[in-house]
Amino acid sequence: MPGVAESAVVGVPHPDFGEAVVAIVVPKPAATLDGTALTAALKGQIANFKVPKSVFIETELPRNAMGKVQKNLLREQHRGLFTP
Repeated sequence: MPGVAESAVVGVPHPDFGEAVVAIVVPKPAATLDGTALTAALKGQIANFKVPKSVFIETELPRNAMGKVQKNLLREQHRGLFTP
């Protein structure tokens, strides 16, 4: 999508769905992103159950020494989003 440098998608616990999709997006330099606008754009492109329930804009994604995105850290960071 325009303005997106990279993204990661993780599942987090949800009381109704069991698990919900959450996206963490890093913008390209000088780009301004809006999570609501990204969600609306995705609704027209992919199946509804694949559309993230929440979109977070971050400056960078956590990476390990090999450069791989640490999705376990992202899951833990957003674990309580939908459940207490």
